[in-house]
Amino acid sequence: MIEQSRWERRAWFLAWFTVIYNLLEGAVSIGFGVSDDSVALWGFGFDSLIEVASAMVVMARLRKGFKALGTEAERRAVLAIGALFVLLALVIQLGAIWQLVSRHHPPTTVPGLVISSLSLAFMFYLWRAKTRAASALDSAALKSDAACSLACIQLSLVLFVGSLIFLLSPGLWWLDGAAAILLALLILKEGAEGIRAARSPGFTGGCGCGHD
Repeated sequence: MIEQSRWERRAWFLAWFTVIYNLLEGAVSIGFGVSDDSVALWGFGFDSLIEVASAMVVMARLRKGFKALGTEAERRAVLAIGALFVLLALVIQLGAIWQLVSRHHPPTTVPGLVISSLSLAFMFYLWRAKTRAASALDSAALKSDAACSLACIQLSLVLFVGSLIFLLSPGLWWLDGAAAILLALLILKEGAEGIRAARSPGFTGGCGCGHD
C-alpha cells in the first residue's frame, strides 16, 4: 500500500511537471519563433501548448476512481484537442509553403537548437518515468500520457536535426521550411490518432495518443 501511494505521488509529480514544462516551452518557442520568423519553432511552440490540454485530460484520469470527467466528456475533450492538432498542422503547412516559395528563412536556428535539446532531455526523462509508473500502477491513463511524451520526443528530434544542420550549413535556406513540413505531418498524425481513438466505440478515456 505504501509502495502504491509512492507511485501515485510520483505520477502526479510527472503530470504537473509535464504541464508546467510545456507551458514554459510553448511560450519561449512561440516568442523566438515569431521574432526570428521560424515556422518550425513557433509551430513547435503551439504544439507544446496544445499538449498541455492533452495532459490535463490525462490528469483527470489519475484522480481517485478515474471519475473526474466521465467517458463522454473526455471523448468530447479529446475530439476537440485532436481538431486543434489538425488545424495547427494545416497552419504550419501553409506557413512552411509560403516560406519555401518566398525563399525566406530565419537568421539563426540557435534558439531552436537550444529549445529542442532541452526538450529531448526532459521528454526522454518523462517518457521513461511515466512508462515505469504506468507499469507499477497498471494505469492505462499513464500509458497514454507516456505515448504523448514519446510523440513530443519525435517532434523535438525533427527540430533539433533541422536546427543543427542549418547552423552548420547556413546556405541550406530551405531547412526551416522543410523541418516545419515534417513537424506538421507528425502533428497531423497525432491529431488524427486522437480523433480516431475518441470516435472508437471502445474509447475508455485518456489523451488518445498511441492508439491503433
